[in-house]
Amino acid sequence: MRLELDHAGDYVLDPPFLAVRLSMEASELRRRMRLGLVTSIVERGVDSDEGRKRLTVRNGNSVWRGIVDADNCIVSEESLDLRRPSTLGG
Repeated sequence: MRLELDHAGDYVLDPPFLAVRLSMEASELRRRMRLGLVTSIVERGVDSDEGRKRLTVRNGNSVWRGIVDADNCIVSEESLDLRRPSTLGG
């Protein structure tokens, strides 16, 4: 999937696409966005990840992370529920 950029150069994610990944309805996602409850961050890749970006969107304990290549295509993604105990380092 290729992501579009807005006039300011920010990524635009379709609410239905993102809502599914955050386990909610698109209308609820829009409501939470209006309330400022959904946060996002874009990180630029360095070294071997040069040209890629990692997008992270968080709503409470639900997180979606996508890796985007230089052509703004999602090359990998994952959804996480932070309420579940980690199986790492334990």
